[in-house]
Amino acid sequence: MPKILITGVAGGQGRLVARLAATSGFEVCGVDREPMMAFSDGTPIRVYVVDLMRRKFEDVVRHERPDAVVHLAFVRHFRTDLATRHKINVAGTKLLLDYCAEYGVRQLVVVSSAYAYGALPENPSYMHEDFPLNVSRTYPEVRDIAEVDTLCSAFLWQHPEVRTAILRPVNTLGDSVHSAIGTYLKQRFVPSILGFDPMMQFLHEEDLARAILTSVERKLRGIFNVAGPGAIPLHVAIEEAGGTQVPLPEVALRPTLQRLFRLGLYPVPPGAIDFIKFPCTVSDEQFRATTGFQPQWTLRDIFTRFRHERERAAA
Repeated sequence: MPKILITGVAGGQGRLVARLAATSGFEVCGVDREPMMAFSDGTPIRVYVVDLMRRKFEDVVRHERPDAVVHLAFVRHFRTDLATRHKINVAGTKLLLDYCAEYGVRQLVVVSSAYAYGALPENPSYMHEDFPLNVSRTYPEVRDIAEVDTLCSAFLWQHPEVRTAILRPVNTLGDSVHSAIGTYLKQRFVPSILGFDPMMQFLHEEDLARAILTSVERKLRGIFNVAGPGAIPLHVAIEEAGGTQVPLPEVALRPTLQRLFRLGLYPVPPGAIDFIKFPCTVSDEQFRATTGFQPQWTLRDIFTRFRHERERAAA
């Protein structure tokens, strides 16, 4: 039975991948800084409460000797100060890469983000994997995303003995994950930029879990965009999520969000505005052609579930 180690296993996406792997014939272990509640059905998973930056994490890798590692242990919110977030994401990933090379890990899957490409007016309709990672140009607070991606890309070529796959998924929605786009769409009144209505892509969390495990099972090597069932304009996403769009002039919206973010009253920096202004859509042809992957959740299903969950939480 192949053994898989999942970092960030206690998070929503980590739990989904862990359950799917355990029911697909893998021996599963995981690490997280927070304890993980056991599955109610008794699905067997060994969990270590470990910080990737501590020596104990190396001890876990040395003891478990996993065949495959799925790296999900990233700080993606902004409640942590930016310097700490950058250190955990970049330095923590560097340690993980070193341990994978040292302790004979044969397969590594790193879950990056399509956000790494950035949202810019000159972006093509659908970006391929060789497109530059430009997010730092307009959204410096998330430069760690591009740095982690670049670090892992270099590792991919420097250590061919470790079959490394870097996945860049689009906006992910679901009951378990807590994403910036999910927080944005859960607002009753959703601000947008007057005169802009970019196309957006969405992927359900369960389909992302399937894509991650497929990458392990197929022993993928390379960089792959992972998209969902299609793209829709921003105003349609807001309507389908059950919100009311409020178009505002950028000259008013950007400084307002800057002040609110500094006061801790808004969850993301103003650089995120570019993602509701310009397109950041990707082509997943390579991933689908290599794996035969097809998302099981339609856009209608994704937003119906999202809207119901939003209404349930508000009740």
